[in-house]
Order: sequence, then structure tokens, then C-alpha cells
Amino acid sequence: MSQKKDADPPTFHGLEHMLGQEPEHMLASRRIVCQSRGMTDASPTSFLPAREKLESPLCRVVLIEPLIPENTGNISRTCVGTESELHLVRPLGFEITESRVKRAGLDYWNHLALKIHESFDAWTKFVASESDPARVFFIETSGQTSLFDADLKRGDWLVFGKETTGLTPDQIERVTKIPEHVLKLPMPGEIRSLNLSNAVAVAVFELFRQAESRRSPVR
Repeated sequence: MSQKKDADPPTFHGLEHMLGQEPEHMLASRRIVCQSRGMTDASPTSFLPAREKLESPLCRVVLIEPLIPENTGNISRTCVGTESELHLVRPLGFEITESRVKRAGLDYWNHLALKIHESFDAWTKFVASESDPARVFFIETSGQTSLFDADLKRGDWLVFGKETTGLTPDQIERVTKIPEHVLKLPMPGEIRSLNLSNAVAVAVFELFRQAESRRSPVR
């Protein structure tokens, strides 16, 4: 679903954020220094967990171009707690470095299965080669099918757009033409959507509930 009510992405100047983003003038200075040393990459070394995939994940959460680091941090905790994979699709609105991860106290970080895809196209190709595109579900306010009416299964992909604009029709149509694979979170109150991390938690635990209901009773 679109997370439009998160409003404008915050500026990160001088703030101690979980995963953080450097001000542009600092990045520009870093580029000059790096170029003078013959280095092509001015970004700090990414600090990523050791695993990119799980043998049998509950689900695969996909964040398309996420902007707000706190949301991604909360979502990574949900993924660890439910044994789900997290997939981030660039460009990201933050950097993932060792100092920022440690400062945020993400003590579960090494238990996270995280894969970063360089673009939306790269992610769609990955799904086509490694999984079943028919098991991809987009969570978007434009969806006509309630999350609670969807037939979700272990290993499914749950895809969420960026906080400010959500998912575009073109992105959805490039993966699925099935209207029932575009899901909404039903809400009777006067808001358009939930915060991104809350929406992910609701969707993941609904899939968890359905997966658990299919298990044979323990005797």
C-alpha cells in the first residue's frame, strides 16, 4: 500500500538516525577526496548481514526505494522475528554503515537475511529467475482486494512502495496483471494509510496467521 501519510522525508542534517544519510555537502567533499586518491566510490563501506536468503522464509518483504531509515530498521526487526527475508530496491534514502547500525543498537542485525537490488528491473529479473512471479503481492491503497481476503502462502513476496509516493501503476503492471494481487489494508477510520513499518507488520503477520492455520495439528 502507499504510505503517503508519512509526509515529506525528513532532512538528516545533524540528526542521529538509525541508518542515516550524510548531508550533500559532506558527500561532495568525500567525492573530491576519493577522486584525488583514484577511488571511484565515495560512499562508506556498507555494513550488511552475512545472509541474503533463508532456506524456508515465512515471506519475502520488498521495500521499493525506501526513504526513512527508522522504518527500514523496524521492518528488519519484524523480518528477524518472523524468519522472513528483507529485500531493498535502490535507490535508498540512507546508507547502511557499521557505525550507524551499532549506534542504533540493532543487536539483531546479524540475524537478518538482507538482499539489496540495484534497481526495480534487477529485482524483477531476480524474482523471475529465483522464484515464482505469480506469488508476488503488492500492498497499495489503490488495491481492490482486502489483505484479509487474499490467499497468502509461505514464501510469498510482499511488496511495498516508498513512503511518499507508494507504488506506481507501471511498477505493478510490469510484474502482475492480476487485480487480486494488489492488496489494501482495510481501515474504517479517516486516514489514507498506515506508517510503512506498521503496514509491513500487519501484512507479514496476516501471512503468518494463514500459514499457521494450514499446519497440521500437533498430536
